[in-house]
Amino acid sequence: MPQPKSRKIAVIGYRSVGKSSLTIQFVEGQFVDSYDPTIENTFNKMVSVNGQDFNLQLVDTAGQDEYSIFSQSHSVDLHGYVLVYSVTSMKSFEVVQVLHDKLLDMVGKIQVPIVLVGNKKDLHMERVIKPEEGKKLADSWGAAFIESSAKENETAVEVFKRIILEMERADGNAPPEEKKCAVM
Repeated sequence: MPQPKSRKIAVIGYRSVGKSSLTIQFVEGQFVDSYDPTIENTFNKMVSVNGQDFNLQLVDTAGQDEYSIFSQSHSVDLHGYVLVYSVTSMKSFEVVQVLHDKLLDMVGKIQVPIVLVGNKKDLHMERVIKPEEGKKLADSWGAAFIESSAKENETAVEVFKRIILEMERADGNAPPEEKKCAVM
């Protein structure tokens, strides 16, 4: 058995976009709807992706805004980032773009493994950001994109498996992309 790889991931985004809900849904498999704004929490979880075990350390950051200065803890030893916005909040979508730019400045790289997450997709009536807009933004960053609903436990696991794949790809350990075959 190969040794588990340790990976540290930061979950970053504007206030109340569901960073903690997503993280806790993934780690504990339950939806927590209590809104105590997060100070900063770290969770650990073992996950297996493509036969490799990963010991994940998830840093659930406090809500950021466009004026936030990232603390060093957001850049040291981090392997990947999950950037979260709410599909019901244009503000959170704008903030996530500012955070992305600040992140790259701080890390000093043009690209880091990132998954952009449009959360709260269960709130259909309140949606203001279309999936295409999120996808377009992620594409412009060279990042992965997923819409999720922490509440309905949709995709919380996918989000974190996807960031692992992105980190592995950045390390040059990417499994070959599955070729989709089309029958005409």
